[in-house]
Amino acid sequence: MILAASAESRVSEGGKRLPLQVAMISLGCAKNLVDAEIMLGSVLKRGMRVASRAEDADVLVVNTCAFIDSAKEESIEAILEVHQQRGLNRRPNQKLIVSGCLSQRFANELRQSLPEVDAFIGLDQVDQLGQIIERVVAGIGDPGWIETNTTAAAIGDGGYNFVTQRPTYIPDYDTPRFRLTPTHSAYVKIAEGCNHPCSFCVIPQMRGKHRSRSPQSVLAEIRGLVSEGVREINLISQDTTYYGMDLWREKAGPRQPLDSTRGLTLAELLREIQKIEGEFWVRLLYTHPAHWSDELIETIAECKKVARYIDIPLQHIDDSVLGRMRRETARAHIENLIDKLRAGIPGVALRTTFIVGFPGETEAEFETLLDFIRQTRFERLGIFKYSQEEGSRAAKMPNQITAKITNARFRMAMSIQQQIAYEIAREKVGRELKLLVDQPHIARTEADAPDVDTRVVLSKAVPVGEFISRRITGSRGYDLLA
Repeated sequence: MILAASAESRVSEGGKRLPLQVAMISLGCAKNLVDAEIMLGSVLKRGMRVASRAEDADVLVVNTCAFIDSAKEESIEAILEVHQQRGLNRRPNQKLIVSGCLSQRFANELRQSLPEVDAFIGLDQVDQLGQIIERVVAGIGDPGWIETNTTAAAIGDGGYNFVTQRPTYIPDYDTPRFRLTPTHSAYVKIAEGCNHPCSFCVIPQMRGKHRSRSPQSVLAEIRGLVSEGVREINLISQDTTYYGMDLWREKAGPRQPLDSTRGLTLAELLREIQKIEGEFWVRLLYTHPAHWSDELIETIAECKKVARYIDIPLQHIDDSVLGRMRRETARAHIENLIDKLRAGIPGVALRTTFIVGFPGETEAEFETLLDFIRQTRFERLGIFKYSQEEGSRAAKMPNQITAKITNARFRMAMSIQQQIAYEIAREKVGRELKLLVDQPHIARTEADAPDVDTRVVLSKAVPVGEFISRRITGSRGYDLLA
């Protein structure tokens, strides 16, 4: 995704001040997208406006992802491509700034390997991009700007480094944002960071400890979005179900079930969202199985504005693998939870993700996973190949699985889920479903999150952003026809 913005800075041949053009390339997940929106909001706050052509920019920002190796490679390629385009477009004075998870995690190393980059900013600087751009363009190196735990570069030392090592930033409802999503759909980040010890993941190292926004802040943002015509609110964080637990008087551990008698919880937040006037639905993304409780299930069932859609990454089902992953859950807990979700929330669609090729995964453990996929028949499922992440516990484990075996397991699991998805799609034919229109001929059901799930192809054009009711007339692969 590429956007551009402009700020007062340049001078034309006639002496008139012209806008300084700022463009952004944003990679990665929805959480990174919200960071990009905040960065652009800070740029606009400095008097900048959105421009249309990135190649005209005086400053290019690459907002990177570093979750797995393929994401890191994509981010590096994007940085190098931007630098190459500077030469091709004959813009030698164009500034290049790198933000996001890759910058947060590897800024010091990247300064050595990517001298083409003029500045690196981290997660604590997302709301300060406008100010940073002004300093980089002006060539101002003010030590007073840098906080005590920031390793700063002087001018000419291979790029500024504004990255703080332990992020603490969380956005507020009045944080300026320039939304990059369609006008009818938005992501609301309710917390930042993560407290889970998953052995394959380095997100806590990059994004810091879990820190929740206040319910007042979240509710104020949602009310504002609904008043603007947003019909879909996607609640996101690294662990949405842990929302509020970090604020409890007594510390809540990684296995703590949701319990509103002990303090603020996601269930309490959903009950307050339900009271907001307007026609919209709320979607829960990135929930952790360890925190689900009967209270949360009952709350969702009672709150009609909460979509009957649960995103609950499980990662595996074999107890031995789950133990090595340090997932804080066991197979019996997961199976019991799935039964409760389907019984307690009629019509719910479950989305999950699994990792294949985790260190030490035996053929028997993999077959256990395949049998579980066949039996459970998830409405939505993603398969990921294990990525050996530098700095993670799993990266140091013995018995790393070869790429050949991992690829074969990936194809096998995807084949099984593909057939299940086709069958589930065909089962919907003849049903009347509520749809949210994304494009004149494209819509989504309650069971489909934006960008990651299936869609409904409409036979007749409908105004974008509207809720409609349509009878499903057929299916085409994963997609439905109406």
